[in-house]
Amino acid sequence: MSGKIDIKPLLGLLGVLIAALSAEFNDQVVGVVMPDLRGALGVGHDPGTWLESLYVSGEVLGMCFSPWWMYTLSLRKLVLIVLSVNCLTSVCIPQCENLTLLFSLRWIQGLSGGLTIPLLMATALRALPPPIRLWGLAVYALTATFTPNLSVTLAALWSDVVGWQFGFYESIFLCSIAAALCSTFLWRDPTHFERLRQFDWRGSLLAFICLSSLSTFLIQGDRLDWFNSPLICVLILLTVVSFPLFVINENRHPLPLVKLPLLKRPNLLYGVIALFTLLLINAASSSLPVMYLTEVQGYRPINAHLITLEIGLTQLVFLPSMAVLLNRERVDPRVVSFIGVSLFFCACIGESFVTSSWNREQFYGWQLVFSLALAMIVVPLLQMATNSIQPPEGAFAAGIVNTPRAISEAVGLWLLDLIERWRGGLHSSRVTDQLGRRRFEVVQSNGYLPQHPTPLLPDGAPRFDGSLEWFSHTVKAEVTTLTVSDAYLVFAAISVGLMLLIVTLPIRTYAPRIALMKK
Repeated sequence: MSGKIDIKPLLGLLGVLIAALSAEFNDQVVGVVMPDLRGALGVGHDPGTWLESLYVSGEVLGMCFSPWWMYTLSLRKLVLIVLSVNCLTSVCIPQCENLTLLFSLRWIQGLSGGLTIPLLMATALRALPPPIRLWGLAVYALTATFTPNLSVTLAALWSDVVGWQFGFYESIFLCSIAAALCSTFLWRDPTHFERLRQFDWRGSLLAFICLSSLSTFLIQGDRLDWFNSPLICVLILLTVVSFPLFVINENRHPLPLVKLPLLKRPNLLYGVIALFTLLLINAASSSLPVMYLTEVQGYRPINAHLITLEIGLTQLVFLPSMAVLLNRERVDPRVVSFIGVSLFFCACIGESFVTSSWNREQFYGWQLVFSLALAMIVVPLLQMATNSIQPPEGAFAAGIVNTPRAISEAVGLWLLDLIERWRGGLHSSRVTDQLGRRRFEVVQSNGYLPQHPTPLLPDGAPRFDGSLEWFSHTVKAEVTTLTVSDAYLVFAAISVGLMLLIVTLPIRTYAPRIALMKK
């Protein structure tokens, strides 16, 4: 009997997985359909940026608070509460016409999503016995590698075929399934409301100030021109002041929101840094190709989604394959991770040779390399991080791992904006300067080749109706191509830093099944 595996916790884990996937889709899919949402609800671009900013702020806070409330309310009750909130906000947001209420609902939706995602790792560590734990970690990895790439496909389906509202309504179906599984099969743990007497109010306030300010100035900083904006200056000051106070408070409080001493364990510290970095550079395989195809080639999501769908679907093969590989005693997860980062580096260098003539077909091969690299990085990462913690510590470890993960989304948006402003501005100036220097060769002449006509005739008249608009689009496409190429090189440089981290910080560990046998 001892060798049998209880199926009920696994079904409960499946429910939490579906809940986490729903939360991820609320972020990723809605982010893609945001232009359609703004147009339908009459929200301008600048107010629309706050819809993304507020969601990320709520998500970061939720991930920080999730462990404490899981122990207080019990896992089952907390999951059911956040699923209810998720469904309610998904119904209300598409119908909302008041901008203030829309902002509030989006922040609440982000908070519920942030509360959900750490529960998946905590549930996996509790539900999965050592013989199959590595397979469960591969399933958890789906939230990091599968959903970001599948979201473009779903967004294309909803925005171009069905209706943008279904970017929200899809979560109702997923949350209903998750609620049925979780309410039936999760453990019925008692609540511990006595913990409220020792609730970390000071830490909660500091976390709210610090994390909200941090995520907001990272996302809004470039739009508001950084230190030229009083709001950004205030947010940066609040972050700098509140963060050390939060760390001091958490180290002294008897029931802290975050157990920072866990970071003294090298493998968990590596897991936090590596997962943050991985999700940051994951934009190289998801955001950059889609940005290039939509801005340069004029693709709609329905046309561009195949290059990210390729990564999403192949993860269903590569992640279990990594679990099989790492279940061998002779396989060192550090070596597997290093090879994965090396492949990621090669793919970034390969796609940095992008030109304005590339289409989907030129990305397919490199996207497959990206997919294999992601699986080779994330599964060993989770194995090394979780082997250093015990199941009772699972919720706090999940909070520590996932809070930086949410921050990485804000940092990723900031980094892409930074690259677009600095390198994009540089390329725009240089291309425009060259056009001015060679005006009578490439702008106003008879042209060298019939397939590349100049926009103006030698006498200065337009060559055809809309020729100047066509030429302006061509110049913008070339600037975007050069900027995307530079972004790939930046992500390649970051991956080199991740290689150095792998060879210096983590300690060799074995798969849970092998570690149990050695004991």
